[in-house]
Amino acid sequence: MESIRLMLDFGVVILIWIVQLVIYPSFLHFSIDGLKVWHRSYAKNISYLVAPLMLTQLGIHASLGYYQPGLLNHLTLLLILLNWGLTFGWAVPLHARIENGTEINYVSTKLVSMNKYRTFLWTLVFLITLFQSI
Repeated sequence: MESIRLMLDFGVVILIWIVQLVIYPSFLHFSIDGLKVWHRSYAKNISYLVAPLMLTQLGIHASLGYYQPGLLNHLTLLLILLNWGLTFGWAVPLHARIENGTEINYVSTKLVSMNKYRTFLWTLVFLITLFQSI
């Protein structure tokens, strides 16, 4: 289970860094109409990667928090839940605004700046898992 958790957390952290450094900043280089068209495809296709990773990561960390309670297991679960809150509380609504064509330049800039929190939290989850596996 340890190696699966480490691989999942590594996958999530690599994905979030790609989103932070490449994908979200690229939104600023599209025309409004171009981004609306491309974003539909992007959002659908990225969910095929993100959903299984996030769901499996949550399941593994929740089971570890339950079956192997301890400070670090509870901390990583809390950080993951915080990220779920950030994801569905503000990232998803911002993506919906792009779909609707609402303030696309502002929203794209906001995604990059706000995603720093998710990037930090998921990096911290990975580092804690890495520390636990050593």
